[in-house]
Amino acid sequence: MKTQDISKLSGEELGRKLDEMKKQMVSLKLTHKMAPIENPMRIRGLRKTIARLSTEFLKRQNAA
Repeated sequence: MKTQDISKLSGEELGRKLDEMKKQMVSLKLTHKMAPIENPMRIRGLRKTIARLSTEFLKRQNAA
């Protein structure tokens, strides 16, 4: 998810998306521990997306 797309999300959507991505990350890591996933770079991409979402979320909280 690109930064421009993230900045267009509302506060509620941002929080929901962040929770969804975190759950997906836990699931992906668990799957990878059991058996290697086909594309392990998805974990890195997901981690970076979570960081982008979290940064935008905190930026909005501090601005309010």
